[in-house]
Amino acid sequence: MRYYLLSAWSIFDPLYYRFTRLTKLQDSGTARNIFRVRLTRYKGRDVILSDGTHITKNDLLVKVHLHNVRLLTDLYSIRSEVRKAKLIFYHVQRSLPGIEGYIRFHKRSNEIKGIIGITTLCTGSTRLGFEVFSISNLVYKWLKWATFLPITLLSANELPIKKLVKKPPPSYLFMSKDKLSKLYKI
Repeated sequence: MRYYLLSAWSIFDPLYYRFTRLTKLQDSGTARNIFRVRLTRYKGRDVILSDGTHITKNDLLVKVHLHNVRLLTDLYSIRSEVRKAKLIFYHVQRSLPGIEGYIRFHKRSNEIKGIIGITTLCTGSTRLGFEVFSISNLVYKWLKWATFLPITLLSANELPIKKLVKKPPPSYLFMSKDKLSKLYKI
């Protein structure tokens, strides 16, 4: 059943890509970039990152989206949750230099303050350089949780009722442009 749902998602994904104004990043060498990105204006509460970068309402950020259908296809045959987590970490780490290059050469590079993502996969994100902040708007938080539900179900080896109950709520991941350059500039 999971195979058929992934196949259907693969058909739907190009439409999603087109209507959400996402940009596919260039692959670097043998590494396929797992991210798709778009410029966005931040609408959440003000945050101050550890390097002193202030992110305030309407600041320009690059919003990162995992290419979920590709990631789920890569994870399809892996049974171990630990191996899945390591593979996701590896894909993200290998893809972040592509985001750094995208920002550095973007025509609005001077306006971009950093990157933002929304995820329930916060474990290990600080090792990659991200900072985790909770989403303060409860309606938005649970709306994002509901949109992540199909991904959670498709990535599980078996029906994860207990896992769904214990699943952490979505959080913001931030990284300033300066920190991204310091860690991932090629």
